[in-house]
Amino acid sequence: MGGYKVVYEYANHLSRKGHKIVIVHAARGCSREAGPLAHLKNGIRYFQSVLDKRYRPDRWFQVDPNVKLLCVPSLSEKWVPKGDVILATAWGTAEWVSRYSTDKGKGFYLIQSLETWGGPEDRVYATWKAPLKKIVIANWLLDIAKGMGEQAVYIPNGLSKHEFQMDIAPEERDPKRVLALYHKDEVKGSADLLEALSMVRQKDPGIGVTLFGVPPRPAFLPAWIEYCQQPQRPLLRSLYNRAAIFVSPSRVEGWPLPPAEAMLCGAALVATDIGGHREYAFHEKTALLSPAKAPQGLAENILRLLSDSALRVRLATQGHEYIRQFTWERATDRLESILCEHGLSSPKISER
Repeated sequence: MGGYKVVYEYANHLSRKGHKIVIVHAARGCSREAGPLAHLKNGIRYFQSVLDKRYRPDRWFQVDPNVKLLCVPSLSEKWVPKGDVILATAWGTAEWVSRYSTDKGKGFYLIQSLETWGGPEDRVYATWKAPLKKIVIANWLLDIAKGMGEQAVYIPNGLSKHEFQMDIAPEERDPKRVLALYHKDEVKGSADLLEALSMVRQKDPGIGVTLFGVPPRPAFLPAWIEYCQQPQRPLLRSLYNRAAIFVSPSRVEGWPLPPAEAMLCGAALVATDIGGHREYAFHEKTALLSPAKAPQGLAENILRLLSDSALRVRLATQGHEYIRQFTWERATDRLESILCEHGLSSPKISER
């Protein structure tokens, strides 16, 4: 999940700056309600997680060895270590963190999306009013905070330039090669994507389509679509560099990483016109945008790029140049300065 990756990236970069970082993983998840049966299931999950270390991201992300990964039965305060600052990273964790005593540290809330798709709307919005210092990753989230009378600091996500770079120039790619992320969640728009791709193939049967994602290949995917399950970083970089066009059909996004990574690798972006994409996707300048939940619009923009290589190369080039400004180093420097202003101790050189 992109949201998890953001947390791990910040942990790595803060650790390399000399800070002592603990990431708390709760076996029970974020829910504050639990009966006897839930407690029993939670206990089983906790011991399974400790034994097989399923909470660790080792299969898909390398965490700095100086970052402590802690697995606890729940986010109840007794399981959470003391610190200078503590960051909630989702609406469910914000409910817990906002109730912790001061010895857990100054409370912050990293808001990565409007998570009404992941919880009751009233409770999600209530966390925006919680007594935590808010940090938002996108301007559309900053606007929501302002509309609620809340102050927030804007820090956009970064990208890993050592992982993702342009290896093949846009003009040297197969102009009919299309790449996209497949995701089961409705808000990711994969159903819209597949409908749009079917429309495109009716007009241009020569397109080559590759999807990648976490789950196994869906049984309903047509044979003309290639599928790559959980590609490792080198393979994903290769897929981005092979692609002439990357399609992002999401209905809701905070600040999505895959489209930005594809742009960094030189693919031209076709995306939905939503807040998260607007952080770096500007219509006719760095991408082609169309309304969300509208497969026809996605199809029309894909067809435009398939038939106009000059436009595709221009968008890919301009998109690549624009997205390069977003680095984890820049984001971490900004985050560190905010945390240090409100309670985080500056690391000692001897501790690095």
